[in-house]
Amino acid sequence: MKTLQILLASLILSILAACGGGGGDGAVQGSTSGTAIKGPVSNATVTAYAISNGQMGTQIATTTTNSSGSFTMNTGSYDGPMMLQVNNGSYTDEATGSTMTMIPGDVMTAVIPSVAAGATISGIQVTPITAMAQRRAEQMSGHMTDANIAAANTAMGNYFSVNDILHTQPMNPLANNSGTTAGVTQDMKNYGMVLAAMSQSAKTLNMNTSTLVTGMMSDATDGVMNGMMTGGSPIQMPMGGGMMGSMPSTAGTSSLGAAMTSFISSGANASGLTTPDMAALITKLNISNGQI
Repeated sequence: MKTLQILLASLILSILAACGGGGGDGAVQGSTSGTAIKGPVSNATVTAYAISNGQMGTQIATTTTNSSGSFTMNTGSYDGPMMLQVNNGSYTDEATGSTMTMIPGDVMTAVIPSVAAGATISGIQVTPITAMAQRRAEQMSGHMTDANIAAANTAMGNYFSVNDILHTQPMNPLANNSGTTAGVTQDMKNYGMVLAAMSQSAKTLNMNTSTLVTGMMSDATDGVMNGMMTGGSPIQMPMGGGMMGSMPSTAGTSSLGAAMTSFISSGANASGLTTPDMAALITKLNISNGQI
């Protein structure tokens, strides 16, 4: 009988170990997946970071996007808010149609409020707009807390008339009839056209679009799109010919509205959308005081 009891106990312990019982290595494994969009960014490095006390913390995982900008990474048992950072990689620029590479030092980011250990997070979009929201949350009192992350994501979405900037897939204006296909919402149209307008603005300023995005991220830090960062300093950006210049004070307001109008009427716009389709957002940008 004693021998039988020992055998049964050993069997139970073996089963618990195989199932991850007793706090062993069988802990649930979470994952995060999504898409990097500035045009889809292929072969980009995507890194997930923990957020601790409102600041970017240790690296959780890293992976590379495919040709469509999609990525998936194992985030293990991490529990808490998370920041995704995208750098390197290349994309088709909307306004020029050329392939551009993200300049070293230029990044796109997104911040996600606390996720439970082992959770599967899917459909995350990492875009210039999520990057602007990340920089805004970073500069708020308390920095990147759950509350600030949610507030910054919502505010940046409201500014560009996109209800959920983390999960709404931007329309690709370079794809034929992408704006008139069944199921494409106004939020998706607004999202895609804002990114195209940024590209058009960069073309006008004779710079790489990723550099303009970096400037836009800085512009969002103080909660006002006026060409200045926290502290009132004008944002300096490399222009064409190796020259440095100040970001226009209207880069995130009326100039962006004008750029959207220009892109829509250009041959680059394959979406099927016309100016009347985007009139509400264009008007909103044209009359905006820049307050996020």
